[in-house]
Amino acid sequence: MGKKQVRMQMRKIKPKVAASAPPGSGATRRQRERYVQAGGMLQGYAPDFVVRIGYISLGIGVACVLAGAACVVFLTSPYGLPVAIAASLAWVLPIALLASFIAPGFRLAFRDRKAEARLVQGQLVGASTVSTSIGLGMVMVQTRGGSEQYLVPPARLKQIPGNQVNVVLTVTPNLRHVRSVGIMGQRMVPRVEPPVPPVMKQLQRIPVITPIALAVAVVIGDDGVALSPIANPALHAAVAVLVGAALGGAVYGASYLLQKRLTTEVQALAPRT
Repeated sequence: MGKKQVRMQMRKIKPKVAASAPPGSGATRRQRERYVQAGGMLQGYAPDFVVRIGYISLGIGVACVLAGAACVVFLTSPYGLPVAIAASLAWVLPIALLASFIAPGFRLAFRDRKAEARLVQGQLVGASTVSTSIGLGMVMVQTRGGSEQYLVPPARLKQIPGNQVNVVLTVTPNLRHVRSVGIMGQRMVPRVEPPVPPVMKQLQRIPVITPIALAVAVVIGDDGVALSPIANPALHAAVAVLVGAALGGAVYGASYLLQKRLTTEVQALAPRT
């Protein structure tokens, strides 16, 4: 009977691989708002790490501003002001993308550096060293308020067993970064970590690669046409903007279709109850 109960417990707490996926096109507006309020794609990471990412992004933003200004200065004379403005507009997109992806988490990281972490206690439901966030695993806990899910550094999941025990998490209030994981109870069963499907690694890279590829495509398309010899300045500027927008749209569409296909594959791997 003892072995049978242990096997039943291990099957019961087997984690779902795609549980930490961020809200997609089918999510409600409220879900998207909660996702952004929790730091967006930076949710779960350490505040100090997020602050460093923010400073790096700020430097990249300053470089983009300088590049846009250089376009106005050096392209106005040979090609005309409309073309120079069209070329400089392409450098606004990287700044906007950095602000939308990094700014929410950067603001919360400053709050978490001084805020006192809260304790979350409940029964372990499942854990996995892989999630849709690069370098983070996930843990699911059943608390009095319901089932809660947290992104956790994989190193802190090594001590979590395979049987149902009570766990205590120390979590920052804003980014929901798990600083520590404590186990309450007897560790009867070692947790067996299943192999990570290759599709999960691909899905992890999509949120990072997409904005980079989108910005590069727009800049190359817009500025590449701006540097080409077209006699009419107005037509020249319009073509530059249209080509940049078309390349950006193509990258976004391809990324959306790829993410949708990968998400479907990941959902097919999740255990069915």
